[in-house]
Amino acid sequence: MTSSTGRWPLVSLCLGFFMIPLDATVVATALPAIGRDLDASASGLQWVLDGYTLVFACLLLSAGSLGDRLGARRVYLCGLGLFVLASAICGLAPSLWVLNAARLVQGLAAALVLPTSLALINASYQDRAARARAIGVWGGMGGIAAGLGPVLGGVLTGWIGWPVIFFLNVPVGVAAIVLTLRHVVAPRPQERVGLDFSGQVLSILAVGGLAFGLIEGALWAYAVAVVGGIGFVVMESRRLHPMLPLSLFRSREFTGSVLVGAAINTGFYGELFLLSLYFQHIRAFTPLLAGLALLPQPGIASLASSLAGRHTARFGPRPVMLIGLLTGALGLFAMVFAGTATPYWLLILPLLAIGFGTAYTMPAATAATIEAAPAGMAGTASGALNSSRQVGSTLGVAIFGALVTGTGDFMTGYHLSVLLGGVVFAAGALVAWRTVPRG
Repeated sequence: MTSSTGRWPLVSLCLGFFMIPLDATVVATALPAIGRDLDASASGLQWVLDGYTLVFACLLLSAGSLGDRLGARRVYLCGLGLFVLASAICGLAPSLWVLNAARLVQGLAAALVLPTSLALINASYQDRAARARAIGVWGGMGGIAAGLGPVLGGVLTGWIGWPVIFFLNVPVGVAAIVLTLRHVVAPRPQERVGLDFSGQVLSILAVGGLAFGLIEGALWAYAVAVVGGIGFVVMESRRLHPMLPLSLFRSREFTGSVLVGAAINTGFYGELFLLSLYFQHIRAFTPLLAGLALLPQPGIASLASSLAGRHTARFGPRPVMLIGLLTGALGLFAMVFAGTATPYWLLILPLLAIGFGTAYTMPAATAATIEAAPAGMAGTASGALNSSRQVGSTLGVAIFGALVTGTGDFMTGYHLSVLLGGVVFAAGALVAWRTVPRG
């Protein structure tokens, strides 16, 4: 990719961002080994995965607003430094509670990094076409990282040991910090108007309550989410300088793109969660072999995102989103026919379709969200989009997992889950068609 700004800002920001979705999925295939080494229960191991996700989901919106107000580069670098430190502690953890505490800090750091990395890309590439291509590369790195996580986790755990999946973040994070200091220029932050503490607290209650309720099935958490959500809307509508201006949602393009972000993560992450279990529990694959079996999805993501960036710059986000969502829907519908002994080669095309559709859609949805937001609010817009995506991920894992356990038969629950995922993708396509303008 070329632009008046050059490649290095994008390299710097993609390197830092790459670790964030990677660490959301890399522990999935390492959990059995972690459980053996740290003598952990099943519920304790669940929090190795969910603790990161929960804090990440809770703080994304606050972190995006913080980046706009205090400076995206400053917040991004703080997030990277904290992520490196927490990763080192994860790798050295002598017990499960230390590992889980460090994972919570990783989630906080990830929330600081993700929206600010996108805000810095928005500031670094002023030309609309160059920015769309840059977002395509950035989104591609996220798609590759998320899909590569289970693969890398299985390979590294099998060959070296689970601590290395966390130690890997240290040199990558340090390199990202050095490159950012050298090549990424800090955009001017918004006028200092003070932080919206009430909005931050209420958003954390709303998102955190929903995520905790989905993970643990606790009714009180849903009540907290409802109270927090209602309180957030009321407070933000009354504040002069809210952390999330509700006026953003007057834009059909912004609202539609945020909903599409939630839709694709619901289907993709729910399917990825069950697919790892399918290969290991139903097909009796080793963690290494299960990771390799998942390769078609991350393997196609780089190509899909690169094409999405170019096509979004040329045709606009709407046709790209429609093609991606419908392709992903077809892949999910095809997985309904997967059985306990289906030859692996018959699964490759549906896996490619799901991976392509997800990775092709995301850069276009991101570009549409940023384009619909006023200047100076890229971090806030990114925080809103990625909060919806993270809630979608939690929804997908929780609902698909509930379908599997509720039916009492894994394959029945799996078939219902991928069918639902296909419907969600198709609904996302309808939303994109109705809300995102042509060209």
